Amino acid sequence: MRIGPHRLRNNLIVAPMAGVTDRPFRQLCKRLGAGMAVSEMVTSNSLLYGSAKTRRRADHAGEAEPVAVQIAGADPAMMARAARYNVDNGAQIIDINMGCPAKKVCNVMAGSALLQDEPLVARILEAVVRAVPEVPVTLKIRTGWDREHRNALAILRVAEAAGVQALAIHGRTRACGYSGEAEYDTIRAVKAAATIPIIANGDITSPEKAKRVLDHSGADAVMIGRAAQGRPWIFREVGHYLATGERLAPPEVAEIHRLLLEHLDDLYRFYGTLTGVRMARKHIAWYTKGLADSAGFRHAMNRLETTGEQVVAVNDFFWRAADRNRHLVYLTEPTAAERAAA
Repeated sequence: MRIGPHRLRNNLIVAPMAGVTDRPFRQLCKRLGAGMAVSEMVTSNSLLYGSAKTRRRADHAGEAEPVAVQIAGADPAMMARAARYNVDNGAQIIDINMGCPAKKVCNVMAGSALLQDEPLVARILEAVVRAVPEVPVTLKIRTGWDREHRNALAILRVAEAAGVQALAIHGRTRACGYSGEAEYDTIRAVKAAATIPIIANGDITSPEKAKRVLDHSGADAVMIGRAAQGRPWIFREVGHYLATGERLAPPEVAEIHRLLLEHLDDLYRFYGTLTGVRMARKHIAWYTKGLADSAGFRHAMNRLETTGEQVVAVNDFFWRAADRNRHLVYLTEPTAAERAAA
């Protein structure tokens, strides 16, 4: 799998997720087997470049290459400036968001709302590619605006003409949000017509599903998002399954405990203790969702205010879990919707 000059170690990519794919999460997923991780969206509004949130999202210190940054917006000139700003601050790949279905994004004609205006899509892509000729530009889209307007093939042609070097497609329309099941026939049709790498995204929740999607669509890579929340080792599992046809044993309690503590420490260092504690809550909830006695634990966790209290609570929960089983046992496997709502 190559994107421009970058040869990835495999074809497993972490999807950009707002409020999730910060530097600590990207680094962890890469360490556990992801070939690339795309940052959460960075605004194209230059008035916000100096904000703490934007500065954090542009912080890639120590991150394994390639560094991929996603930008969002609807104005070609602003998007070009945002691309230039991020490349000057260490980005090696610029990804353009035309897939986000959130109302607050679509209401300003950004994200997947842009799929309604193919001429504007072309102007944005051309402006960004011109602004950063030294790095590859990639694009993430949905299959279309709604089921009656699936235009991913048309967007592919626009993207290739503009010089985009890879295209990721989520197998739902904007109107679908995250409801129903992703479909991969559209991705298959796009791949059949493409001259650039195509990345399949949507509902890839297991090693077996990753292989089925790759086989059915012919895509060059898979992009995993919500299924990695609290399960960053999914990349290791998928990579092993694709290479051998065998499923790895589930991680042991002791390893998950260690990974979570390392993740928490990175969050505290990255955000500072106050924001770090708040950011950590959702990750702790995802790591423990579906485990015995976890509902009460999560409820109590959300009231803790210090890093020390969080670490003590996590240690106590996982030590008790280890006393019951060597491997974590899920009462029910959490669904993507449950992960998103956790």
